[in-house]
Amino acid sequence: MKIRDVQPDDAQALYTLFYESVHQVASRDYNFEQRKAWAPIDYDQQAWVERLAKNKPYVVEQQGQPVAFADLQANGYIDQFFVSAHMPRQGIGTYLMQHLLQQAKLHHMPLLFSNLSISAQPFFQHFDFVIVQQQMPVVRGVALSNALMHKVLL
Repeated sequence: MKIRDVQPDDAQALYTLFYESVHQVASRDYNFEQRKAWAPIDYDQQAWVERLAKNKPYVVEQQGQPVAFADLQANGYIDQFFVSAHMPRQGIGTYLMQHLLQQAKLHHMPLLFSNLSISAQPFFQHFDFVIVQQQMPVVRGVALSNALMHKVLL
């Protein structure tokens, strides 16, 4: 495994990874309508490319293929953190989280925070993130339960 910066030609592979993660991994916590709103099949490709360009995620690659990605913003916000639905429990998420924590330390960030799905919360709790508040954002007209979680670093 190796971690690298996102490349412009990663957009389709990362959307597929995101889509499959939402529709497979999160299926135990969210119904079909919720998953469809969160990760639509007919997504706006240009908006996705722009989101990746803005967020500049790190990409975990294995055998030349992206298997996970996550970003870390300058203010400590993690907008996206997704691991391939085809590679659960193989240490990929842990590897990526350790990289984010190293970057946060390098940049003297006092706090990491994210809006996390029900499915992602146990993983983040394993890394000492705590729930600040439960939320019910509306995405494409559909309510999706999540939680604002944070981890104090300093």
